[in-house]
Amino acid sequence: MNTPLSGQAPASRVWAVGALCRAVADALEARFNPVSVQGEISGFMRAASGHCYFTLKDDAGQLRCAMFRRAAQLLDFAPQGGDRVELRGRLGVYEPRGELQLVVESLRRAGQGSLFEQFLLRKAKLEAEGLFDAARKRPLPALPLRIGLVTSPGAAALHDVVTALRRRVPHLPVVLAPALVQGAQAPAELIAALQSLYTLQPAVDVILLVRGGGSIEDLWAFNDEALARTIVRSPVPVVVGVGHETDFSIADFCADLRAPTPTAAAELVAAPREQHLALLEQLQRRLRDALVAQIDQRGQRLDRVAARLGRPSALAARQQLALQQRAQRLRHGLRIALQAAQDRHAERQQALPRALAGHVQRQAQQLERLALRLGLLDPAVVLQRGYAWLTDASGQALTRVAQLQPGAAIHATLADGQARMTVDEVGSGPGPTRTRANRS
Repeated sequence: MNTPLSGQAPASRVWAVGALCRAVADALEARFNPVSVQGEISGFMRAASGHCYFTLKDDAGQLRCAMFRRAAQLLDFAPQGGDRVELRGRLGVYEPRGELQLVVESLRRAGQGSLFEQFLLRKAKLEAEGLFDAARKRPLPALPLRIGLVTSPGAAALHDVVTALRRRVPHLPVVLAPALVQGAQAPAELIAALQSLYTLQPAVDVILLVRGGGSIEDLWAFNDEALARTIVRSPVPVVVGVGHETDFSIADFCADLRAPTPTAAAELVAAPREQHLALLEQLQRRLRDALVAQIDQRGQRLDRVAARLGRPSALAARQQLALQQRAQRLRHGLRIALQAAQDRHAERQQALPRALAGHVQRQAQQLERLALRLGLLDPAVVLQRGYAWLTDASGQALTRVAQLQPGAAIHATLADGQARMTVDEVGSGPGPTRTRANRS
């Protein structure tokens, strides 16, 4: 038997590494678990297996965490670096590396418990009042002329929205109403910014209310009840794009349309340029077809009138003048419409004017040809071939022998002048009626 030397302490136990790790893990299990802890997420990573790994930290320390797929599938949001969270789990030791590790069983945003309850109560109240009713929500304008934007001048959301609008509708003016989007003063500033756009002249056609993602505390200004009622009173449609796709606020439910992100909000109110060009081409085809139909209808009407005319020269001249005036007004109207289209769509400034001008010129030439054909029906042209226009003393046209009496005075119009005649004899059948002419 070995006896320790006088004055020496008894020898301490020598642990195997694995045994010590297990002993520490048992001590932690007995002393702390289950444990709840709050901190900020750093280095969040979701593996292909579905397990999640991250570090939970604060100013005084940090703790490695693992959240296995079973628990991760129950998350109602997408955690990311910088999120402040509250989690519940079991503290232990990861024996292969001898590291302290917290196995997370549940995770939520910090402060979500009380704030989320307030959110649900406020949402239920406003929904019961009808602020979320789909029947009161308005469609977005197909072609807005001015866009209002409410956000913070320093927010990344402003850059995202401006970038999307410049890409899709660089010709549209955007009116920025700056406001805080986070903090105690944010609701009042958001309300003031919206109201400034409501009374703006010239008015905007649609309003974007946007900000980037964040925790429930960061987005809490958009759950303000007064802000919700201000959104509902908007005279124009309001699109709200707050946070990420999984974030919801009271403002989202009050808006005429909710967008999952600020960029998506901008894209919803700004159709791509190609869509505008396709619409312009469609309108051009309709205008051309309408012009052709009008000209065809006018031509048919002219033919019907010409067929009913007894002496069409004067009426033909009036019709020709009227057609020329209509053609002039049509050209003038086309020039005005074309100028407006050029102002709105600079990319069509050259091709469309030339096409429309050429089409109008061709139709004008067709009108002139129709007028020339109508002129050929003038009785004055017929008189050049040896015919005469006979009328009685009252000016009534004489077309039948039964209208003549011996000794009656008649008036004859020839190609180069007029003559007064007296009827000597009237006969029926193919024989001529004899007259004596007194040259006038």
